[in-house]
Amino acid sequence: MNYKHFTKDDRNELSILLKKGYLQKEIAEALGKDPSSISREIRSNSVNGVYDPEKAHNKSKVKRSKSKYQCMKIVEHSELADYIEINLRDNHWTPEEIAGRWNNENHLDKNEKKIIITAPSIYKYLYSSRGQFLCKYLCSKRYTKRKRKEGGKQKRQLIPNRVSIEERPEKINERIEFGHWEGDTLGKIKTDSEVVVGLSERMSRYILIDKVPRLKHSMDGFKMLLNPHHNTFKSLTLDNGVENLRYEELNINTYFCHPYSSWEKGGIENLFGRLRRFIPKKASLKDYTRKQIIGFAEIMNNTPRKCLNWKTPREVFEEQCEFNNLQVNLNIYSNVLRLTI
Repeated sequence: MNYKHFTKDDRNELSILLKKGYLQKEIAEALGKDPSSISREIRSNSVNGVYDPEKAHNKSKVKRSKSKYQCMKIVEHSELADYIEINLRDNHWTPEEIAGRWNNENHLDKNEKKIIITAPSIYKYLYSSRGQFLCKYLCSKRYTKRKRKEGGKQKRQLIPNRVSIEERPEKINERIEFGHWEGDTLGKIKTDSEVVVGLSERMSRYILIDKVPRLKHSMDGFKMLLNPHHNTFKSLTLDNGVENLRYEELNINTYFCHPYSSWEKGGIENLFGRLRRFIPKKASLKDYTRKQIIGFAEIMNNTPRKCLNWKTPREVFEEQCEFNNLQVNLNIYSNVLRLTI
């Protein structure tokens, strides 16, 4: 039987059944509890030999508050508190690393029992008044526990008719066929509304990028980039972001990565990492014009790559277009600038 603390209703019912003369065994059966629990409740929370449900409930609350005060284990073991302080401050360990190392060592209390600590307990200690002075040594520099948003976690909107990357043909995975692209949006700072959208061709590493007003306009940005190159598009791989809900408007075979598996579209991830040389993580997109951003793609497309045997992405892209008899507008950047979203 799983043990649960007595509730106020349990105590009211217990009192009534006692007054009616029921045996403790019968009361236990009625309340769904073990007879020893009934006996312990009556013995521990009676006042002057009389079991009053209201007084019993208050007595129990006081006992629990005293026996389970915050960070009890750490406060009662000064060597543990010192261990946390030294390793957090001097060795820059995380609470998880501190707990793991401590538990691997043989620390015993006065009763020769091993003292075990967990990372959540250390965080609770740090966020309490006793450990606040150590919070500045945390990686996050947080002084309070992260609060959950009211209303709970929002339900994620599902992408319609989603095709998993597991169904993507092997020739796409191995980059042996031209015309298979990956798409994504570049991360932005909170104060920005504008977003950089990008498409990269898997075989040539050729990248197309532009700036759109908001995340919800990402698909419009993809359409704009795709338009001059529509003959080269055989498939597209995206992640599960809400901005990709309208992917069917592109009329392209589209595959979706597994949740939280951005490495499955490693081409565009790598190129966005290179783009960070020009647009650092904490930079605002307000400081960059569309012409500048498109110019960054031009630089990247004209940079020799080891994976291409030191050819540039533009050279490989042009070779493949010529080999496949594809007519595309390689001067898309001037054309893109004439378009509006």
